[in-house]
Amino acid sequence: MKITIVAVDLRSPGWAAEAVSDYLGRFPRDWKVELKTVKEEPRRGHPKEKLMAAEAERIRKSIPKGSLLVTLDEHGRDLTTVEFARQLSAWERGGDSVTFVIGGTDGIDPDLKRESRMMIRLSSMTLPHALARVMLSEQIYRAWSVLNGHPYHRA
Repeated sequence: MKITIVAVDLRSPGWAAEAVSDYLGRFPRDWKVELKTVKEEPRRGHPKEKLMAAEAERIRKSIPKGSLLVTLDEHGRDLTTVEFARQLSAWERGGDSVTFVIGGTDGIDPDLKRESRMMIRLSSMTLPHALARVMLSEQIYRAWSVLNGHPYHRA
């Protein structure tokens, strides 16, 4: 399975980059999971709609051709870890590659959200973007462990 995480770059602190790198390095060869970052649009007095639209164009260019799009949003579906694992398994069985998008300061462009196959949330609370990257990377790894009977997930 090929999974891409596309995140608008908000200068992730070292601890977050290290954690994401650790989780992404744990996958076996048949699960390729990578992080791509896109430049955040300079804020300087521009309306947020224009900023999100510009970031959305950068995001679209980073999505691998044919990849299924999933956006992270506070209003998205609330999945348990096991439900998330089952969803990844269904996409894998269907031969789909998946791209998860973490938006910038103002969120994700509404048009890009409409283009997504699914919107999910990691928490009902608003998370710092760096922590969202870590949590998503960990949950993808945990989902893999659920699907493969790996002892990392013990619930």
